[in-house]
Amino acid sequence: MAIIGAGPAGLAAAAHLGLMGVKNIVVLEREAEPGGIPRHCGHSPFGMREFRRVLGGASYARRLAARAEGAGARILCNTTVTALHPGPKLELTGPDGAERLSARVVLLATGTRESSRVQRMIGGQKPGGILTTGALQGIVHLNHQRPFRRPVILGTELVSFSALLTCRQAGIRPVAMIEPGARVVARAGAAVLPLLLGVPVLRETRITGILGRDRVEGVVIDGPGGPREIAADGVLLTGAFRSEATLMAAAGMVLDPRTTGPEIDVFGRLAESGYFAAGNLLRPVETAGMCWASGRRVADAIAVHLTGGLPCPAQGLPLRIDAPAIRYALPQILFPAGPGFHKTIQLRVSRPVSGELRLSQGGDLIARQPIRALPERRVTLPIPRKLGEGPLSLDIEEDA
Repeated sequence: MAIIGAGPAGLAAAAHLGLMGVKNIVVLEREAEPGGIPRHCGHSPFGMREFRRVLGGASYARRLAARAEGAGARILCNTTVTALHPGPKLELTGPDGAERLSARVVLLATGTRESSRVQRMIGGQKPGGILTTGALQGIVHLNHQRPFRRPVILGTELVSFSALLTCRQAGIRPVAMIEPGARVVARAGAAVLPLLLGVPVLRETRITGILGRDRVEGVVIDGPGGPREIAADGVLLTGAFRSEATLMAAAGMVLDPRTTGPEIDVFGRLAESGYFAAGNLLRPVETAGMCWASGRRVADAIAVHLTGGLPCPAQGLPLRIDAPAIRYALPQILFPAGPGFHKTIQLRVSRPVSGELRLSQGGDLIARQPIRALPERRVTLPIPRKLGEGPLSLDIEEDA
């Protein structure tokens, strides 16, 4: 049994499988230490769901790794998987050079990453001082360095406020948070933090250019007052997450363009035999605690798979999205017998919506519930206990 990625999802799956008696579990991690993104976070809260106490990111990561190793898993750090093959078989490189590894099951738990400047289509020169939140946290908490003093922060997702806390801990004073939308993306309470720290939040504003040749000297923004320049010595790109699915794309695996991650069924199973997926690889982005729960859930499914107890993938029913306002929905494949280890359809919307969420099969309405949601808010719809035959579609009937 091989697990790619030693973040909360991968480590939770390793620990749970080990406690269920699965042997020879190996966790492959490209970084020098296990723990994933939380290892880079110097702030709390982590661990309430998993350990019933509030922990900092590094302490949380160490506890997850210790629990996995205590259940019998081996964690191989500084080990990069370079290719996925049917079998499943993996190509990897580590301290001992290149190797090939065969496994009965491979769990993909490679997580997510923030979109780059190029993916955000921000023009200008390419000076130093442009970082993502993950890079900032590594520099501050692992290297104990301060990459800039007066940056601008692009984005107002939950991770953007985590970046703001990291800046505060490092003595960095951002000059502004910039949000292209009309409102802060994170929940309302988060907007209090920049107010307390004296950091203005500029809504309906875009960064159109970055100034400076060797180092960032400022940014050009365009907002309600028109174009103008802001002096800054760095740009912090936060949020706009994408699944870390490079390995899957190179292997020709089926990806969902909506989530940017793999298509899965209700068991966390991919179309490619022997492969499963969990955590933020499935959809950007959820909390560490949600990823931990996802890892445990898929571990239960893998344990059944190893005994031959899962239904044939050919019985799966694809879920079609018929509402433009639905950004994504997963799992993408349901089964006539009803829920698997994913018991709900999880979705997010691309714009504010209010109305009724509706699941239909063969033209018949089989599940419905009210929906009132903003972008980046988790919405769930219970999967009916029994499904019939025919195509499934998910739609929203919006209020007039």
